[in-house]
Amino acid sequence: MAVSQYRAYIGTYTKGKSEGIYSFVLDTARKQLTALEAVAQLGNPTYLAVSEDNHYLHAVEKKGALGGVVSFAIGESGKLVRLNEQLAEGASPCYVSVNRSNGCVLTANYHKGTADNYPVTNENGVQAVAGVVQHKGSGTDPDRQEGPHVHYADFTPDERFAVTVDLGIDELTTYSLSKGKWIVQHTLNLKPGTGPRHLAYHPFASFAYVMSELSSEVIALQFDAKSGSFSVIQTLSALPADYSGHNQGSAIKVSADGRFVYVSNRGHNSLAVFHVDSRSGKLTLVHHVGTKGDWPRDFELDPSGKFLVVANQNSGDLVLFERDAESGLLSMLDSKLNVPDPVCIKFLHV
Repeated sequence: MAVSQYRAYIGTYTKGKSEGIYSFVLDTARKQLTALEAVAQLGNPTYLAVSEDNHYLHAVEKKGALGGVVSFAIGESGKLVRLNEQLAEGASPCYVSVNRSNGCVLTANYHKGTADNYPVTNENGVQAVAGVVQHKGSGTDPDRQEGPHVHYADFTPDERFAVTVDLGIDELTTYSLSKGKWIVQHTLNLKPGTGPRHLAYHPFASFAYVMSELSSEVIALQFDAKSGSFSVIQTLSALPADYSGHNQGSAIKVSADGRFVYVSNRGHNSLAVFHVDSRSGKLTLVHHVGTKGDWPRDFELDPSGKFLVVANQNSGDLVLFERDAESGLLSMLDSKLNVPDPVCIKFLHV
């Protein structure tokens, strides 16, 4: 594949017309989304993780009354070859991540309020679960915080720790993993009713950023890599001041140069762009741009950093934006792919 072309994978809900996991190619020379195809048939592969060497992909999976994670080898032309799966009774996870060596997979289970860790081998994929941590408690929202809802489980940048984000109990928890056991190192309690969803790290400074689903806020954090602890620097709305309609915050990403934070708003159906102060880590709103679709569940910056692809779940489409690296501004391009119920986008690494 030419260096101006980047392959990505799409995780979906299969409650409608979706077959499972799809792939597409972003052609940066033509500024087009191309080559859409179904590459794996499975139930509700709503979140994906690609190994750093681009040889393996791990996906959430639902199969009847079972839920879990499945591993694939990535073959020529982006084809996926199933290696192994690990399923258990109950709801499937909502998030999956993998470490750089492709030796350990983490999952977050919203419905169960748990996070799991699985050993992985290159030859046989994901192996039997090594450890599970069960969160406890509740929050102030009787509809969404009646119990724990782990929405994110991933490694810190140096992989010394694993961090969970729990929407149901307004907590970020840092763990060490020892022989499969999750050992608490630090807990950050956010204000009641925040409903934190996802976490993204600054690429080289000691900052991290959380997108909240319930309060639609972006929370800037100081991150101590040595202890794994977080502290709040700033909290600001991801929505325009004059918007009063329903909204759920969703995805959050930091540009590779660390100068901008991008988030998506479901309901307002927008992307919000924030500039990062390099010394304090604090954010300043740059602008909002409509996603030209309904319910932007996820988005991803491409490896070149010049484009952004958003997945509008309810309208069933991917929309391409061009990104100005200096200003952070986004401008929509005339390129769209129709994909049923897209939930997650992951580019291959470069």
